[in-house]
Amino acid sequence: MTQGNSSHYQVLRIPVTATDKEIKVAYRKAARLSHPDHGGDPAAFRRVTLAYETLIDAKRRAEYDRSYGSGLRGSYSTAPGDEGAHFDAPAAGSHASANVRRPNTPRNTAADAPVFVPPFEQFAQAGQMPLIPEDVARQQIHGLPRKRGIFGAEARIQREMRTVQLISRQILPAIPAARLINGLQSPADNSHIDHALLAGYRMAIIGSMLLPPGAYAWNGSTLTHGGRSIAPPQLAHVVRRMQDIFPELNVTGWTVVHSTDGNLHQPVIDQHRRTSGGSQDMVQVVNAAGLARGLKQFLNSGPAPNTVNVPVLARLLRGMH
Repeated sequence: MTQGNSSHYQVLRIPVTATDKEIKVAYRKAARLSHPDHGGDPAAFRRVTLAYETLIDAKRRAEYDRSYGSGLRGSYSTAPGDEGAHFDAPAAGSHASANVRRPNTPRNTAADAPVFVPPFEQFAQAGQMPLIPEDVARQQIHGLPRKRGIFGAEARIQREMRTVQLISRQILPAIPAARLINGLQSPADNSHIDHALLAGYRMAIIGSMLLPPGAYAWNGSTLTHGGRSIAPPQLAHVVRRMQDIFPELNVTGWTVVHSTDGNLHQPVIDQHRRTSGGSQDMVQVVNAAGLARGLKQFLNSGPAPNTVNVPVLARLLRGMH
């Protein structure tokens, strides 16, 4: 079925009478099958995402139904052949020359200018209000650490500001489409999410700690120093919840441990991975240098790193405290 011949209902394989619950179930199934991270087709994934974003919103769905019934469904469709947001190909073999591009291998687009999906021109042409203003969507940093509670606010704000500065200097200039959202309310409990970093179809949930220099060990669930256990932020359940909320994304968790002396390579954190799997596959514990390196690799290797997913960004901004 080509895009030009498929309605949003056909893309999700649901009847026009489908309920919101049926739309969500169908979308999760279609997103898993078409997601590029799982070997799916990028164009099909974009169609699935567009169909879901349109049908799950009551107002947009009603407008789509009217336009579709009148033969004007193009007002909510991406033009056939639109290649504005490119998905990355699997990594090439290490023996290939750095100066030789393989035929039909899309280049990495992380450093490209941001592509907004859906484009703001689409809303203007249809005479509709966008989900968020374009000038807001073009900002790379949203919100700042805010005072929460009475005790420990100064230390928390200090470590969160270090994280904001690190990402601002190391990540955002290299990935223009990356968007950093600070101070989110956690959808998993009554706590807060320090930072969320979104680029393309990948999102990192980031917490922070401030610890003295030295050698630390992380085994996937416990952080130790000198035989003493230190409790890191509990992010695994938040990552799972965010993954449920945003099934179109690949969501991971990161805890950055800042050193009191400002050295990006301290503390030294030894990784002791367990063979049984678990939270270490969902949350990484790293120092500042490791966070910068790991986030670049995670976001760069994802599909369409030059894309700003406007509906996801809008939902995140609504969740700021």
